Amino acid sequence: MSAEVVVHIVDDEEAVRNSLAFLLSISGYAVKVHDSATAFLRHAKGLTSACLITDLRMPDMSGVELIKRLRSENIMIPAIVITGHGDVPMAVEAMKAGAIDFLEKPFEDDVIVNAVARAIEMIEKRPVVNADVDTIRERIAQLSERERQVMQGVVAGQSNKTIAYNLDISPRTVEVHRANVMAKMNCKSLPELVRMVLSVGDLPQPS
Repeated sequence: MSAEVVVHIVDDEEAVRNSLAFLLSISGYAVKVHDSATAFLRHAKGLTSACLITDLRMPDMSGVELIKRLRSENIMIPAIVITGHGDVPMAVEAMKAGAIDFLEKPFEDDVIVNAVARAIEMIEKRPVVNADVDTIRERIAQLSERERQVMQGVVAGQSNKTIAYNLDISPRTVEVHRANVMAKMNCKSLPELVRMVLSVGDLPQPS
């Protein structure tokens, strides 16, 4: 299955491109590298059996802009965004634009390999079934009002200090609520939490 799908890597840093290409090649995937979003777009038209790994910040066109451009041209291939720790709000925007995942640098080799495997699986079947969405909604319903407020801040990429200031509580209290959110939502990372929240749509503002 993996040999039928080409993984396109778009990153302006040669070392990153080569490292990812080597890793995915030895994992059994066909890979093509592109040094810019513009270069990739020249070859993107008509792509179907493909997935995309794109850096978020690039000089010619950002990962968000690239994904939006692909969608505007009806090139519907699954996209994975790789990003620095300070880019969470932009990564969330990318997911709203259609990205299926974002990975915070640095990440382990198995994390990107597993993300590609999920992307390829999405090519063959619906990525989220109704049962999954219902389960996530049930988990959200178990959160207290304060936990939902903290989760909104976390998903928006706000720091604990910023969330604490906005909610007029201590950073330590935010940490406790954040841990409770991760436990009740049964997720282990921020990207996983964001995927869950976006799969059910934007959260309503707490009253």
